[in-house]
Amino acid sequence: QVKLVESGGGLVQAGGSLSLSCAASGSTFSINVIGWYRQAPGKEREFVAGWSYGGSTVYVDSVKGRFTISRDNAKNTLLLHMRSLKPEDTAVYYCNAEDGDLNNYWGKGTQVTVSS
Repeated sequence: QVKLVESGGGLVQAGGSLSLSCAASGSTFSINVIGWYRQAPGKEREFVAGWSYGGSTVYVDSVKGRFTISRDNAKNTLLLHMRSLKPEDTAVYYCNAEDGDLNNYWGKGTQVTVSS
């Protein structure tokens, strides 16, 4: 069992920056893949950025060059650093993890609102 808790969301002006965190607990040793998704009102949840143990980072085209993911292994935390934010980035951001048995785990999300 893996538990994920997102934090760091809030209101930010267009062009500003914001960092989100995802704290993982439980059987974190079993996580093979972890990343971020987001869902805007009336839209499908979409992949934003991800990292795989032993792999490379991947970003959706719309955030490439603006968002960066990183990890704090000592705290079992995944970070999403966002800069040059646009109103189109407004969404609930979710942390997602997949373990070796292909089980998926989700946090409850954190709201990011970018005003113009």
